[in-house]
This record gives sequence, C-alpha cells and structure tokens, in this order.
Amino acid sequence: MSVVIVGGHDKMTKDYIRVCKKYNCKAKVFTQMETGLKDKIGMPDAVILLTDVVSHKLVLTAKREADKKNIRVIRNHKSTLNAVESLIKEIVLN
Repeated sequence: MSVVIVGGHDKMTKDYIRVCKKYNCKAKVFTQMETGLKDKIGMPDAVILLTDVVSHKLVLTAKREADKKNIRVIRNHKSTLNAVESLIKEIVLN
C-alpha cells in the first residue's frame, strides 16, 4: 500500500510518513511544488490533497496526474496529524 500526500506543513513531513508506517503504508510527501513532480508521483494507491496550505498549481498538477493514471484522489481541507491518520485508516480499510 502506498500514498502520495500533497500539501500540508513542511515541519510535519516526518510525522505524516511516521503515521503511514504505523499502518504499513509507504508515503511520499510533497509540501511544495518540485521540478518533475509528475514523474515523482509514480503509481500510488491514493493521492491525498491537503488543501489548507498548498499552492493551486501544486494541487492542479497532482490532481491532473492522478486523473491520467486513474489514481484515487482524496481531498481534505485540514492538514493536522489526526486528519491525515484518519484518511490513512480509511484507505487501508478499503
């Protein structure tokens, strides 16, 4: 199981990854726009968009790439650790 988390706070990147590991899930976290993001997303089981603190360009790029590859996209306005953990639980259980 793998996910890509787009958005959130820079300082919480390690926390997001730790929560994913807790549920035996691999994670890539992109809090800022990076060169070649389309290629870095890969083929995860889901893309989580944390929309409260993220650029529109980053969200659009991630969403467009996920749609091309038929990857499940989950949007959430909160980027707290509890919010991310509940999303990971939902993904793992489904």
